[in-house]
Amino acid sequence: MIPVIESERLTLRPYKDCDFDALAAFFASDRATYYGGSCDRNDAWRRMAAFVGHWFLRGYGVWALEEKATGEYIGHAGLWFPEGWPEREITWMLLAGYEGKGFASEAAIRVREHAFETLGWTRLVSCIQPENKPSIRLAERVGAVYERSQSIPGRSFHVYRHAGSASGD
Repeated sequence: MIPVIESERLTLRPYKDCDFDALAAFFASDRATYYGGSCDRNDAWRRMAAFVGHWFLRGYGVWALEEKATGEYIGHAGLWFPEGWPEREITWMLLAGYEGKGFASEAAIRVREHAFETLGWTRLVSCIQPENKPSIRLAERVGAVYERSQSIPGRSFHVYRHAGSASGD
């Protein structure tokens, strides 16, 4: 049910059990601040299960990113729209040591292509906390434009509209 798609250097694939230790380490670190906050292994497992379950409930979701050259799990990117979220969004996350190499922008562009060309979507955003400057720079680098600030219970963020996407509700 979960398609595998590729970019030049990445395979975007379903999560595997062998990805869990690296994902749990990410969620145990301060790096998880912008991804729901840090948590223990039990909650990290639930978060990974939510990524997988999102596919079954919505028909789209978050892929694990695998670097083709090494076969290593390096993070995730995909389409995210949990209950209470303002719109369908592109989300991304890289493990420590993989930033600054263009992997996140490559994944975001490939995910956006999939949403617009394969799924036929016309609207897509990224919801980014104002303090998350690296994600804001990435959103802008791939052509997303700041549209508005928004709050939902427990979170405040900026909404960046992706290129090729209709604006407004």
